[in-house]
Amino acid sequence: TSSTKMPPIQDKHSSRELLQAQVNLWHHALGFVKSMALKCAMELQIPNTIQHHGGSMTPSELATKIGLHPSKLPRLRRLMRVLTISGIFAVHEAATSNKEIVYGLTPTTRLLVGDEVKSNLFPILSLMLDSTVIAPFFGMHSWFLDEHSTSLFKKAHSLNFWEMAEQDDTYNQILNNAMVSDSNFLTDIILRECGDVFLGINSLIDVGGGHGGAARAIANAFPQMKCTVLDLPHVIAEAPSDVHVSFISGDMFKYIPPANALFLKWVFHDWGDEDCVKLLKNCKEAIPPRDAGGKVIIVDMVVGSGLNEIVTRETHVLYDLFIMCVEGIEREEFEWKRIFMEAGFGDYKIISVLGVRSVIELYP
Repeated sequence: TSSTKMPPIQDKHSSRELLQAQVNLWHHALGFVKSMALKCAMELQIPNTIQHHGGSMTPSELATKIGLHPSKLPRLRRLMRVLTISGIFAVHEAATSNKEIVYGLTPTTRLLVGDEVKSNLFPILSLMLDSTVIAPFFGMHSWFLDEHSTSLFKKAHSLNFWEMAEQDDTYNQILNNAMVSDSNFLTDIILRECGDVFLGINSLIDVGGGHGGAARAIANAFPQMKCTVLDLPHVIAEAPSDVHVSFISGDMFKYIPPANALFLKWVFHDWGDEDCVKLLKNCKEAIPPRDAGGKVIIVDMVVGSGLNEIVTRETHVLYDLFIMCVEGIEREEFEWKRIFMEAGFGDYKIISVLGVRSVIELYP
């Protein structure tokens, strides 16, 4: 009997389609190079160096200032070419006869420089790009095949994310700096873009609010509001005293004190559905009915919400996979709705004005 051979894939597609498919694969596979190029630039202090030099530098000026050997100048140009094409730095020709190029900062890079705490995201980018966080992903395939339910992070380090922070002071400092950096940046924008969600609230508890950075900013913006932070005893023990913010030590899964409204920023993505429902039920018990002003204000990611463009959409799903490393999860709206309803809440509203994150107003 004769058999019919399948035509090779090249016969089914044009050369242009095949070459574009190859480009897509290469572009995807080389995505890590962009991350490492950014990490390298941050560790070489390139953004701050350009900032302190008046905002622009030639390659040779930059190489000299950051202490590179002259032999590394051509390599520095190649590093910066990646970061200018990807929009991290700007590049233009100098107004000189030799037409030498000059590197400058962009709105993106300006978030990595300066002493202004509210706008410096260097610490949280340092955490995302830390080798401790990156290393577990090299074993992702074996983790998927492993029948045990330990986290990807724990499989790599024999400790979970929080145990690592407890045992390694350096890593704990990186983590704390990252959380403060992100909180300061986002809270300022929340108050600017979504300040109306706090109107009419007499008392607010920031659940899991750490050292009170967000609560302090809210209290300053709304002086008539009584602001309190609830967190675990060892966290509260190190919190700075503040005349505008009170601190209560406790476990949010056991009891939340009563308040007009509750604020939970970047909390739910650390927990599975069962724990989230338990936490939400405690929230519901702590607030008055809706007609008396009771509500829960959540700041978290809603996958698929916000701007309908590729960078936002891709960042949503990339961050979800990123946080899966520590058994976290980012939820789509239907997943949020499911846990809200299961916890006994009646209604919610999503306000998608925070880039990849949203404000959710949740009503009993």
